[in-house]
Amino acid sequence: MTAAATPGRDVVLETGRLLLRPWRVAEAVVQRELWAERDPRVPPHRRIDADGRPTIAELEDSIRTDQPSSIGLLAVERKAARDVIGYCGLIRGRGPEGEPELAFELLRRVWSQGYATEASLAVLDWARSSGYERLWATVREWNTASRRVLAKVGFTETDRKEVDAVHGTTLFVTRLL
Repeated sequence: MTAAATPGRDVVLETGRLLLRPWRVAEAVVQRELWAERDPRVPPHRRIDADGRPTIAELEDSIRTDQPSSIGLLAVERKAARDVIGYCGLIRGRGPEGEPELAFELLRRVWSQGYATEASLAVLDWARSSGYERLWATVREWNTASRRVLAKVGFTETDRKEVDAVHGTTLFVTRLL
């Protein structure tokens, strides 16, 4: 795996099968597809609403205004197929002292092929080389596939939980780098 991260420059991470890179405006359709296929147990603010929002145009605007930084969600592109299948990266976390969180989401049609694990390992290397010492992740208790990926890349569950009777309990997991 290789990583290139320079302040003010675009981040590109590469693995054997994947490129993780900034989103392109034309890829808003992939983001919309991710929103459309989310599990109904995901809170409504993270799903397409009754008015059809976010729209592709809104997602395009979001991509246009996103500024490169040392934290963010990168598009996950399969090198062989040259298609974007989701995202993986770092978000501002709810851990102690604002430590970042690992986040990933892939289109259903590519689940169970090891892409989430591969992309997550690349982001962990990027985080380590950027000077982070620990990462967090949050995951719904019912999301066994994501819990499995997080365990594969070395995250362990903590005692911290946020109980939500409607959408499911959120578990907090962490990993030292």
